[in-house]
Amino acid sequence: MEAFTIEHADVRRDGKYILSDVSIKADIGERLAIIGPNGAGKSTLVDVIDRRIYPLATDHYRSSLFGEERWIVSELRMKIGHVSPGQDEFFRTTYTAREIVASGLHASLGFDFHHQIAPEDWERADEELEKVSMLEKKDRTMNTLSTGEMRRVLLARAAITRPSMLLLDEATAGLDFPSRADLRNTIQNYATENRTIVMVTHELSEIIPAIDRIILMKDGKIVAEGTKKEMLRDEVLSELYSRHVYVAEADGIYTAFC
Repeated sequence: MEAFTIEHADVRRDGKYILSDVSIKADIGERLAIIGPNGAGKSTLVDVIDRRIYPLATDHYRSSLFGEERWIVSELRMKIGHVSPGQDEFFRTTYTAREIVASGLHASLGFDFHHQIAPEDWERADEELEKVSMLEKKDRTMNTLSTGEMRRVLLARAAITRPSMLLLDEATAGLDFPSRADLRNTIQNYATENRTIVMVTHELSEIIPAIDRIILMKDGKIVAEGTKKEMLRDEVLSELYSRHVYVAEADGIYTAFC
């Protein structure tokens, strides 16, 4: 069964195409990473998949999620977990880390008067916080956490609904390299048979071993796709970034430098 299908998506802002005739699909349980230069359209594509951005309504555009074209947004938010840098300021609040994670069960920012929080909800929040090494800071307010700590909390929030798909847009940005490695291992554990994972990253070392496919983007278009061994090579990335790139690999983890 498909996780998502996007066909012929065009997104335009201020008269400029951010995405131009982009088509992509993934099956349930497939894991892929999207890489490319700044301004390539990677984050916009993830927002299109998640239906936070809607492309131009052309005759050729089509979008479906889990085999359905129409969704009630509140139901969709339970099936897709999303972490992105754009959430940082939105979630930098006086709610505690534990409250933010538990509120993911309601697709809300914190709680309102109509939300019913059961004891098992708090237990699930604690379980997810422990997975990202933030349980000891569960009572800290979000506006007192570092960027890296906040990203861990938001990852726990995205995972608390046990979603069918995780969209991770630079989810480990702001972490030092040991913490990035720890979080990479956590994300690897999320890669179950029936969960689709889409990662956007500028850092090849963030790409978990479970990733099946690499998507290369440039200037609002998908320019190539294939396996890690096919795409993560000196000559391929040098062409993508328009400068000489060297790629190294050790135990299934890749790095790149110029």
